[in-house]
Amino acid sequence: MDANKARDRFAELRRQDGRVSAAELDEIWSALDTVRPEEIFGEWKGGEFDTGHPINGQLDQARWFGKTFVSRKDVKPLICRDDDGELYSNKVLGKGEASLWTVEFRGESTATMVYDGQPIFDHFKRVDDRTLMGIMNGKHFADDGPFFYFVLERVA
Repeated sequence: MDANKARDRFAELRRQDGRVSAAELDEIWSALDTVRPEEIFGEWKGGEFDTGHPINGQLDQARWFGKTFVSRKDVKPLICRDDDGELYSNKVLGKGEASLWTVEFRGESTATMVYDGQPIFDHFKRVDDRTLMGIMNGKHFADDGPFFYFVLERVA
C-alpha cells in the first residue's frame, strides 16, 4: 500500500462504526512516514480504533481528551475532563506523566512516548500535518500484539 492510499483508508476507517481490523491498521502503519519528537509538540485530541483490544472503551470511561507534548521531558499522556468539563493531566491513571524519545519499532525509528510509571510505549507516525496514528505497546504486550491503535488530531 502506498502512503496516499494508506491516508485515504485511514480516513475511511476513522469514519467507520464498529470493529476495525488490526491487520489492516498494521498495513496502513507500514505505509506512513515516521515523525520526529519535535514535530509533534503541542496539544492533540485523541480517539481510538475498536479492534477488540482490552483497552478499547477504557479511555472513554476516563473521559480522555488527548495528549499534550510540551517538550521531550514534559509530556502529559492522559489529558482528561473532570466533572466540570475542565481539562487536567490524569497522573493517577497514567501513573505519572511521560517523556518523548525516538525509538525503533518495527524496524523504523519514530517519535515514541514513554510513560514514567509503567512499561508502556506509544509510537507515532504521520498521517498528515494535523493527524498522527499511534500504536501502544509495552512489556505486557506480546511482541506481535495485539496492540492498541489510536489517532491524535492537532488542536488548533
